[in-house]
Amino acid sequence: MTFPLHRFEEFGELGAAEQAAVAALAAPPRRYARNQVIRREGGVASEFYLLIDGWVSSSVTLPSGGRQIMKFHLPGDALGTPSMSVARAAETLTALTPATVSAVSFDRFGTLLRDHPRVTAMFLLSCQRERVALMDWLTSVGRTLSEARLAALLIDLCERLQPLGLVKDDVFDMLVTQEQIGDALGLTAVHVNRTMRQLEEMGLIARDRHSLRLRDRAGLHRIAAAPKRALRTDLSWLPPAA
Repeated sequence: MTFPLHRFEEFGELGAAEQAAVAALAAPPRRYARNQVIRREGGVASEFYLLIDGWVSSSVTLPSGGRQIMKFHLPGDALGTPSMSVARAAETLTALTPATVSAVSFDRFGTLLRDHPRVTAMFLLSCQRERVALMDWLTSVGRTLSEARLAALLIDLCERLQPLGLVKDDVFDMLVTQEQIGDALGLTAVHVNRTMRQLEEMGLIARDRHSLRLRDRAGLHRIAAAPKRALRTDLSWLPPAA
């Protein structure tokens, strides 16, 4: 089973030896059923994970017993990396669809740090890009209306699914429920459904069962009011390939 490298190559193509080093990181894949927990908040954090296929959520538990979904992870994403900095896992990772995951022990990652500094520098850049995305997401959830939040989410999913070949003519499969969307946006499932209908009536999206089409990306961008971030291209300061 081939691990998608696009997240490791966001800032530049890896050489053959670097690709092999990334592939050697992962333990044999594990298959998780829909709604199965991969790692629970507060558990031992001795590894992070590479998502081979499927959708996974990263969430934290609220005092009320509810949850706040921080991110919908897609194939190629690294899961659980924030918990590298703390003694116990800071988030719960849950398979939202059947998902295949490979664990990466910190010991193996340490070997990569030593032998392939350019790969780890690019991994650091990718993690920082995730941090910027979380900053934008926090701003959206905390300071915008429900239409803007949902528009921002739909744009984000479409743009992240595109490199995987899972978007055709702005159409992709929406593999999360309205309740899960609500847990990410800070809305009830009823409010999510009402907002979806509103975007449909405005001619911005179209739905057909699990299939969702962005009919007017520019219009969604205007509603979302999310900043368009260009990736850094001057990477002359990165270490050379080993």
